[in-house]
Amino acid sequence: MSHESPTRRDLMKPLQLLGLAFAAALFAGIVTLVSMGFFQQRAPGEAERAVVTALVIAGVSFIAVLLIVSLLLLAVDPAQVTKQIDKPVLFEDGADAPGQDHGPDAAASGDPKA
Repeated sequence: MSHESPTRRDLMKPLQLLGLAFAAALFAGIVTLVSMGFFQQRAPGEAERAVVTALVIAGVSFIAVLLIVSLLLLAVDPAQVTKQIDKPVLFEDGADAPGQDHGPDAAASGDPKA
């Protein structure tokens, strides 16, 4: 049974990114409504103010999430978009295995390998 790893292009679909931003905006709007007491019996003017504030917070969070995610996508190398990832992404190709320390601290510790 072969397991195919998704490519970065599959992970970065625009509709999914818009859905993520919309979900964050919806969450922020609902939290704002609940925290301002929209679902409780209040004076008539307070409910309208809560809705307006929730819409503003939802819009700001939608734009902020969309902007942050799009700026993070700019950090991806375009040549790496179609490449499948089957290893840890933070290790360099020629890096030593984790746990082997050959940095300046290894020489100070008296390690004979350094």
